[in-house]
Amino acid sequence: MAERRYDPELAPFIPLLPKSDWDDIEGARAGLAELLGGLARPEPPRHVGWEDTKIAGPEGAPEVEVRIYRPKEAAPNRPAVLYIHGGGFCVGSVDMEHEGALRPCADLGAVVVSVEYRLAPEHPFPAGFEDCYAALVWMGQNTEQLAIDPDRVAVMGGSAGGALAAGVALAARDRGGPRLCFQVLNIPVIDDRMDTPSMTDFVDTPMWNRSSAVKSWDYYLGDSRGDVSPYAAPGRATDLRGLPPAYVATMEFDPLRDEGIGYALRLLQAGVPVELHQFPGTFHGSAVIPSAEVSRRCSDEMMAALGRAIR
Repeated sequence: MAERRYDPELAPFIPLLPKSDWDDIEGARAGLAELLGGLARPEPPRHVGWEDTKIAGPEGAPEVEVRIYRPKEAAPNRPAVLYIHGGGFCVGSVDMEHEGALRPCADLGAVVVSVEYRLAPEHPFPAGFEDCYAALVWMGQNTEQLAIDPDRVAVMGGSAGGALAAGVALAARDRGGPRLCFQVLNIPVIDDRMDTPSMTDFVDTPMWNRSSAVKSWDYYLGDSRGDVSPYAAPGRATDLRGLPPAYVATMEFDPLRDEGIGYALRLLQAGVPVELHQFPGTFHGSAVIPSAEVSRRCSDEMMAALGRAIR
């Protein structure tokens, strides 16, 4: 096996990262909460506020909790971002990615709606996906209340949130839903078939590996394992034409690397504008080490691309 040349600013932290057991979902949830709880949280910008509320969920399903971030200075027709947290479809929350959802509001003046979607295995597909799509529909129905421009709405997600974001973009096209102007897919989960070289090779990488991916998909797909919807696994979509422009970021030592790159290439081949960034020396979730220059660069470049799309 070739030597893995991790970024020198990331390498010292790798032995300190927790190793979650995905056979124990409650333990994995607790481990992630402990990791993130130990990180310093910056003081929130004073010019931004947020509130938690509930919106109408999918037909026949419970209401969906969302956190809405707004600049405190009122202005009409702001851009908007539907923000979808990651966590392997099974862990994570709006609290876990509070800073990530806060930044498009603070830096770009966007109204951000972050979704507390239902988690697997208690709620397998399509529950979490339909919660996220319901949030987009609600945004489209409440543009005046939210003071947002319906022509400048983007969707953004990382890891499993990237799968959900890509799935929402597909569904919005297919269902004639609210128009999306952009999709940000950061280290996205794309394909349940898990047959790429990176997914085959990276069985012991930090934060995420093939075993984690296998269990995550099993939990998320549940009884739909034999007939997988492209809204669950966007890599299964056969037609990518007409989707919104995309920014895709992948990490070098991430099992998800090749499926993210492959999806970006397929979008390009379908005539969809794409900006693709592959960051060397990184691993899945290495952005939890924000002091590393490569983490800052990844975050800044992603925000710059989003800003160009919604300005």
